[in-house]
Amino acid sequence: MTIKLPKPIEDYFDADRTGDPDAIAATFTEAGVVQDKGKTHRGRAAIREWMVEAGKLYTYTAEPFFIGTENGKTQVTAHVVGSFPGSPIDLRFFFVLAGDKVSELEITV
Repeated sequence: MTIKLPKPIEDYFDADRTGDPDAIAATFTEAGVVQDKGKTHRGRAAIREWMVEAGKLYTYTAEPFFIGTENGKTQVTAHVVGSFPGSPIDLRFFFVLAGDKVSELEITV
């Protein structure tokens, strides 16, 4: 199923498909925040490093299949398949947008 994502979220998933940490970090505001696996990463440099580390540990693909809103955030659920424990899994991505960038992202099960 194809869903229509807001441009900043589409940009995030497009960058994620490339595996390029710089491209992923560029989809965030300068003060962007990511919460993933119990850790918080603040700022583009920290977000880039988060992706560098993830790339060393795992390969994966994420295919969004649902979009909605929850508590004022845009929720995207994606089917994620890769070389990580528990694969495949459906993960929920909660986005807060600021203009054409992502200002916050929380990734949960």
